[in-house]
Amino acid sequence: MTHYISTRGGVAPVDFETAVLQGFAADGGLFVPETIPRVSEERLQKWSKLSFVDLAFEILSLYIEQTILSPDELRHLLSDGFYRFEHPDVTPVVPLETKPNTYILELFRGPTLSFKDVAMGFLVNTVDFFLKRKNDWASLVVATTGDTGPAAAHASAGKKSIECWVLYPIDMISEEQARQMTTLEASNVHAVGVSGCPDGGDDLDLVLARMFADDNLTRQLKLSSVNSINWGRVMVQAAHYFYSYFRVVDRVGEKIVFSVPSGAFGNLFGGYLARTMGLPVKAYICANNQNATLHRALSTGHFTKEDLIPTVSSAIDIVVPYNFWRYLYFASGGDHGKICQWMDDFKKQGSVQLDSQTADAIRDGYISASITDEQTLSTIADVYQSRDGYLLDPHAAVAVAAADTLANTFASDTKIVCLATAHAAKFPDIVRKALAVKGELPEQAMHKSIDRAKELFQHVRLCDCSKLAQALTHAMQSVTKSRA
Repeated sequence: MTHYISTRGGVAPVDFETAVLQGFAADGGLFVPETIPRVSEERLQKWSKLSFVDLAFEILSLYIEQTILSPDELRHLLSDGFYRFEHPDVTPVVPLETKPNTYILELFRGPTLSFKDVAMGFLVNTVDFFLKRKNDWASLVVATTGDTGPAAAHASAGKKSIECWVLYPIDMISEEQARQMTTLEASNVHAVGVSGCPDGGDDLDLVLARMFADDNLTRQLKLSSVNSINWGRVMVQAAHYFYSYFRVVDRVGEKIVFSVPSGAFGNLFGGYLARTMGLPVKAYICANNQNATLHRALSTGHFTKEDLIPTVSSAIDIVVPYNFWRYLYFASGGDHGKICQWMDDFKKQGSVQLDSQTADAIRDGYISASITDEQTLSTIADVYQSRDGYLLDPHAAVAVAAADTLANTFASDTKIVCLATAHAAKFPDIVRKALAVKGELPEQAMHKSIDRAKELFQHVRLCDCSKLAQALTHAMQSVTKSRA
């Protein structure tokens, strides 16, 4: 049976259903599988012609016992999670003519135009399925820096087993992203705009971590999370690495590079899973903006938190990349003691110096770069004004800029897949700045769902971060009472 354990080692192993419904482990750690399954080259060959949904089914079947979800149930949850994507390939791959051997993996074809939709639809459907089977309900709490919240809100809308609370730092996400949460006409979705967040989403994460650490409160409010700390999210994110790999290689076994715009390390951990399972990946480029926590850790072995710098790639404005603890757990050889010590030191001091063995291990197949706003904007302009005429969102631009910066690291014929994690329509002000557009934006910078949200009422609760814990608890208690 597939068991899931906490990175801190303080709780007994649990099954997939428990790991998904709890989100955080009770000891404050993150759930990981006891072992990561390996896939043979023969099986990779068989997978190479599958559709996205069929491929995801094969991958997830390795992590989920049939006693928890039958094959028919798993296939239904996957199909339902992806039917609203606007492209038949779900995550299509586009080559850039002006950058030979460079490809854009479009992860933004879902209902909220963000890569978060790739895993969120399945995860929320699965949470809903488990809750209904138990005749229960839960409060899903999500802190977002722009894309996770809309994806969770849309996936949760109308589900009777779920109350979805989406928290976002005011003025640190675009209006378009905020409206994707605040204009939903769904009584079970509660958008909360929070002011006074100098560290953006990290400030919200701290409040939620304290709430989840209170066992009585967690039980009373039925708290759960579908942030990237939830195992169900990172597990599904392994699928688009396999799928895009098969779309670009000339033969299975060829090694390629992925450049990933990185904030909380969730998407990159999905990549770690894929490579550990057997996907032939030469390296992952960890593409940071100026909030370079991951770049510093990979470069120096020093994991430090510094003050947040607001950038044009706001969704990766993160200074505490929580999923990095999952990677450190495996890089340290599964040493629970080290993870506990490092997490406690990081919480107290905002800094951890990794031992030399672990510092070397985290660089195995990972390189990194920190990209400035100027580089991000110029990359958007250069790619759009080239004969490709392709419009990158600011996060994809960070990935492309990092790939350009590190291009000499690899042989000239190495294929590089850059992950595009959002649609440019979510960032019109940044597109205007990058392209120096004063009049109407190009068609690629618009989307009908974004335009429609501008015409609708907004429903939002407002709060200062210093009062968030009390205000959120009060509001959630009111909803709990009404449900009772």
